[in-house]
Amino acid sequence: MQPSRTSLRHPSPDTRQLRRVALSGLVGTAVEFYDFLVYGTVAALVFGDLFFPEADPAVGTIAAFGTFAAGYAARPLGGIVFGHFGDRVGRKSMMLLTMALMGCGSFLIGLLPTYEAIGVWAPVLLIALRVVQGVAIGGEWGGATLMVVEHAERAQGDRRGLWSGFTQLGAPLGSVLSAGVVTLVSALPDDDFRAWGWRVPFLLSIVLLAVGLFVRLKVAESPLFTQARQEPARKAPLLEVVRRPKPVLLAACVGIGAFTAQSLLTGFMISYAVDRGYSRPQVLTAVTVASCVALAVLPASSALSDRVGRRPVVLAGAVACAALAFPVLALVDSGSPGLLILALALGHGLAQSTMYGPLGALLTELFGTAVRYTGASLGYQAATLIGAGFSPLIASGLLASYGGGGTPVALLLCAGAAVTALTVWRMRETHTDPLDSPAPRATAPAPEGTPR
Repeated sequence: MQPSRTSLRHPSPDTRQLRRVALSGLVGTAVEFYDFLVYGTVAALVFGDLFFPEADPAVGTIAAFGTFAAGYAARPLGGIVFGHFGDRVGRKSMMLLTMALMGCGSFLIGLLPTYEAIGVWAPVLLIALRVVQGVAIGGEWGGATLMVVEHAERAQGDRRGLWSGFTQLGAPLGSVLSAGVVTLVSALPDDDFRAWGWRVPFLLSIVLLAVGLFVRLKVAESPLFTQARQEPARKAPLLEVVRRPKPVLLAACVGIGAFTAQSLLTGFMISYAVDRGYSRPQVLTAVTVASCVALAVLPASSALSDRVGRRPVVLAGAVACAALAFPVLALVDSGSPGLLILALALGHGLAQSTMYGPLGALLTELFGTAVRYTGASLGYQAATLIGAGFSPLIASGLLASYGGGGTPVALLLCAGAAVTALTVWRMRETHTDPLDSPAPRATAPAPEGTPR
């Protein structure tokens, strides 16, 4: 049913609150991803020299991406901790706490002395702050997405995918912000960039943190969570999820393709392309253009999943990612800045975003309200750990060992897409399932006629 003109001009209180929650999810997630992606971008450019200077260049790059992986390794822990309290205490309070931790961790990275100043303590502190970031973002996505989807269930239940797409937009928006800021400071003379310019993007995160907290303080708690709190107390959410592991395993596997592509075609691609003769501004411009394409594709794929289902849209993105993997790397290896932009726009902006757009709604629909924060966060963060955390490290190692063109990177893209495609092929459709059951969704029978 289409909304009437009157409802558009005078939305209900539920719809007005949904809009505020969607804005808070967008802004908050953009801030979180800005902080996280700034690290990946700067690590690709200078962290190997600044924090691991005694290693040769290839080993230094691997070590820099190793600290990147450390942040991802901490994310499932954040999903468990913040998921537990998000399911027991509330979604909103966890959203505020995760944002504060992420912003403060990023700001402190900008103040870190380098290896030249304090020796081995520099990489130790860098890894410690990276772990803090990982724990924080491990709880961030679940809180932001659940707030939007659960408010949408009350206000516009048949458009959960569309509204969850606003939270998903935080990833490319954060990428645009991070790439834009790093592009500006990387235009400095190389000595200035290495001396202090790399710190600027991290220090700016304190401003974004203030904006994000201001927006999030104005939203109301999830109505479904408030309703679920009236139910008798259940066991610890993590135990409930582990007792019925199928939904969380599906959630983890279905996201691997999107996160493998996101990691390899953004942060890792900066290092890869610079090593092949592109200038830093050329690569960052390509990443920015690809992220702008994603800003259009993400809401479109999210909205489409409300009409045709989550499975067909995610499957189409996975197939496109696998089909484009080798052409994309060939375009990057061509040495043409124009073809580099085209490559990242196709691989990241189109294929990866089509996979990623419906994930917010899809993962929340796999779990009941009482365990949704824990289950969705744990599945999502496990996917990021496997797909995004280790892919740059593996790719760097393969390139250091075997050299040559982008074949190892293309094969990793295909492998991630294959895991997603096979998983979504085995899942049943969820876009018409109600969300107001407190029980884990693995216990609910599939509706008649639902594809499995």
